[in-house]
Parts: sequence; C-alpha cells; structure tokens
Amino acid sequence: MSERTATFFDRYAADFNAIYGNSDRAFEGLINRLFRRSMLVRYERTLAGCRPIEGCSVIDIGCGPGHYSVALARAGAARVLGLDFAPGMLKIADQTAQTAGVAQRCAFVSGDFLSYPIGEKFDYAVVMGFMDYVRDARPIVDRVCAITRRRAFLSFPKAGGPLAWQRQLRYRGRCDLFLYREQQIRKLLASTGAAFSIESIGRDFFVTLELSKPA
Repeated sequence: MSERTATFFDRYAADFNAIYGNSDRAFEGLINRLFRRSMLVRYERTLAGCRPIEGCSVIDIGCGPGHYSVALARAGAARVLGLDFAPGMLKIADQTAQTAGVAQRCAFVSGDFLSYPIGEKFDYAVVMGFMDYVRDARPIVDRVCAITRRRAFLSFPKAGGPLAWQRQLRYRGRCDLFLYREQQIRKLLASTGAAFSIESIGRDFFVTLELSKPA
C-alpha cells in the first residue's frame, strides 16, 4: 500500500468514520445510502458469518475506525487484533472500543499486514475495504489463508459500471484505487485450495473463504 494512500486515510479518518452513521449531515447521509449501501451489506454479512464468535479470536486487517472489531468484541470475541496504517483511524478505533466497554479485548496496532509479525492463528479474518488499495492482491490473500483457522471475509471493489466510474473520479489524485472483475477474483482464490463463495453486493464483491479442514 502506497505512502500516498496511507496519508490520505489518516487525514480522512473522521469523515470515513461518519459513513457508519455517525454524521448528522443530511446530504452526506443521502450520498452514503445511495452509493455505499454495500458497506452496510458486507458489515452485516461479516458479523453473521463470524458465528459462533464467543471465545474466538479475530484479526481485522485494515480495521479503520474499528467498527467490525468493536462489534465482534461486543458479540463475544475473546480477542480482536485490529491492524491499520493510519494513526487517525487507530485513535478513533481505540476511543470506540473504550466507549463500548471492550477495550480489554481489542488491540489496535499500526503496521503493514505483509510485514507485521503475527505469531498466531485467528479463528476469523476480516479484510473489508482493504483490497481496494492493494496493487498485488495475491500475497495478501496467501497470508490471510496462512493465519486463519476457520473463515475469512474479504471485499473486492467492482470494475465497470457507474459506481466504479464515480469512485475512480472521486479518488483521482487522492490515492491509488484498484478494481476487480469476478473472473480475476476466481482465479486469485482458486490457487488457495480453499472453498470460497463470491456474492455481488452493489459496488463490491463479498468473498467468504472457508479455511477449516473437515474432521
């Protein structure tokens, strides 16, 4: 992930947090409902897919302001590691966990996912809104598979169509943005040997990787 992308998201932290319903600006709320509905869908799909969660561990890659991490901790996860490269995002995540009363079960750290030392496996991995800014997806997917015991959830932004065009226009000059077609994702995931599903949800593809081996 480029330095330009990291700088953009550090500055964008407060506005990004507002997407999840923390903004009282009516116009932005309307834009979010029209263009970012897939963010709500993938949030709901991920939380539902991380069941059973009681006593389990989760890694939230590109955790941003910590909404997935905190929600899963509140649902019963024993340990959640949120990893992000933007200090502004991590500050909000820490505050959110404190407010929710789950700070003792959430750790938010700064680092690059590919180089950050991870000496354990997690039951679930969450990779939402992260692949959008990754030039080479394969090493990310390979490491996700290596550190996850049960199930991983990833989102990939769609190439083509008016929503993709709108995003490319907005992000031009801000940070790098990488879009995908379904066939690209299928080819990428086939090499993992894991069972997977791909669901089209508006502007994104929602991917579930089943990593647990049959008994």
